Amino acid sequence: MLKGFRDFIMKGNVVDLAVAVVMGTAFGAVVNSLVANILMPLIAALFGSPNFDSFALVTLNGNAIKFGVFLTVLVNFILVAAAIYFAVVVPMNHIIARRNAKLGITEEEAAEDPQIVLLTEIRDSLRSRQ
Repeated sequence: MLKGFRDFIMKGNVVDLAVAVVMGTAFGAVVNSLVANILMPLIAALFGSPNFDSFALVTLNGNAIKFGVFLTVLVNFILVAAAIYFAVVVPMNHIIARRNAKLGITEEEAAEDPQIVLLTEIRDSLRSRQ
């Protein structure tokens, strides 16, 4: 029983997953810092407030409906997504494309779906009979 547990823990997938979680957590701190310390102050400079919490505050039967809080979270999400895209995805795609060009690797065209090929042949055959 302990041997099975040891084998499970020592599998590459578990170790890779653990490393990914730790790296993801560390990278999340970097992205959150970028958003909180650089992007949100820029928004505050443009709009006069670092958040939209007091925007569109509606009280209905004594209950506060906080559209602004939702808007702040939505803007934070968009900023995090933009930071990840422009700081990680675009440079990585560029690096991969340069590496592939240097190594002479070209992307293979996706094979056509056999059903599409068959339907195209049937259509062409029906057209030729007319």
